[in-house]
Amino acid sequence: MSCGCKTSGDSAHSCGPKKTANGCESVNTCGNSYKLSVFDWLSNVDNPASNRCDYVEVRFKNDRKSFFKNVNNFPLHIGSVVTVESSPGHDVGVVSLTGELVKIQMKKKRASEETALKIYRLANQKDIEVWQEVRKKEDSVKIEARKISHKLGLEMKITDVEYQGDASKVTFYYTAEGRVDFRQLIKEYAAAFRTKIDMKQIGFRQEAAKVGGIGSCGRELCCSTWLTDFRSVNTNVARYQQLSINPQKLAGQCGKLKCCLNYELDSYLDALSNFPSSSTMLDTEKGRAFCIKIDVFKKKMWFAYVDSSMAWYDFDIELVKKLIAKNKKGERTPPLEDLKQPDAPLQTIDLIQENSVDRFEKKNRGFNKNRPQNQNRPNNNNNNNNNQNGQSQGQGPRKPRPERSDRPQNSDKSERPERSERPARAENTNPNANTNSSNKPRPQKPQQQPKAQLEKVEASAVPEKNAQPNPNKKKFKKKFPPKKDNNA
Repeated sequence: MSCGCKTSGDSAHSCGPKKTANGCESVNTCGNSYKLSVFDWLSNVDNPASNRCDYVEVRFKNDRKSFFKNVNNFPLHIGSVVTVESSPGHDVGVVSLTGELVKIQMKKKRASEETALKIYRLANQKDIEVWQEVRKKEDSVKIEARKISHKLGLEMKITDVEYQGDASKVTFYYTAEGRVDFRQLIKEYAAAFRTKIDMKQIGFRQEAAKVGGIGSCGRELCCSTWLTDFRSVNTNVARYQQLSINPQKLAGQCGKLKCCLNYELDSYLDALSNFPSSSTMLDTEKGRAFCIKIDVFKKKMWFAYVDSSMAWYDFDIELVKKLIAKNKKGERTPPLEDLKQPDAPLQTIDLIQENSVDRFEKKNRGFNKNRPQNQNRPNNNNNNNNNQNGQSQGQGPRKPRPERSDRPQNSDKSERPERSERPARAENTNPNANTNSSNKPRPQKPQQQPKAQLEKVEASAVPEKNAQPNPNKKKFKKKFPPKKDNNA
């Protein structure tokens, strides 16, 4: 049942045990998700007058609303399902507004109190069942109606279908560019649906209000939520606001210009009242210049020469007014290049106060590989004790890190014999390492040495007396850069 608590008139919605003919207990004063709902800001204010308003606003499917008179003084509130007078028969709707605010709405929409229909009763169970049954058939009826109109070749679109509460009449809402002949169409509809047919033509904006949707701003369409009157919108509105005339961006869901273009039009017109006319021409010593652009927010106008309009020059409106007054006296203004003042550099303020991009990154990442070896480095007071312990474990005294840069380079052949000292120390430490292999794991440092370095170590371990060229030894050739060809 459509009670107005969480859905916008969906007949399949159910409120559970809270649903009654009087309405839903969870409905608040705004009607929740009603289309074109009105917030009752007088709901908590007691009426000082003795007489109360006998009129209520009743909402039907989508955005259709009407005002009815509560002649029997039923206790009605927002969300109450009522049976109201209609032609022919009766209709079923949901109360969307009560109290003194209804008079203000009737005055705004120019609804007459004399022609207002009356409320029969609170909807009983039979009325609600019939209403729900016909509401379930609306989608299938709309599809069948579109097929019939397409078969007849009519240039129209069936937008929405609404059954009356007692199923005695069905209303078809359609949109069309021109006039449509319904004589054959109504006969086909009456034979297919077996009820009274009513055709109503609506505009494209009213179609968008009934269907609903999400606009380019990310919110629900204004026409389906709160906008009731549709004012005309033309392209001059976009020109006043300095917008590009792009139909794809300026058009809404209905295919027409967006209604929101009118919202800020008055503010732009007030700001443009202090600007000179956009058709202003300046007589300069170099030639005539015309206005090519206006910036309302910066209060500037761009000018360019008639002969060469590629270069634009922006000036404040106060300076432009002075130039126009000078032209009226018959004097020519200096060239635009001379009038143009250099723009002062803008001083930007860094809110974070740090311009470095890598301020969150950890520095000195190149030494991360050596950190596990240096984490247990002893203090200066215990250097002697730790050195003795290191010699007993076969590791040898550890040299300070700066001495690593004193290693000889591979390019110098005369210094190669000095490398024999390092493997000799490694050979002395091997016996100690083997004795402690049962207690401690083998050090992994010798395993990480490349093969080429191991071969050099073995070659240097041979005594110098027996050092003779080995014919089986693999010779390594040095790679030199290719010689340049002078003839190339």
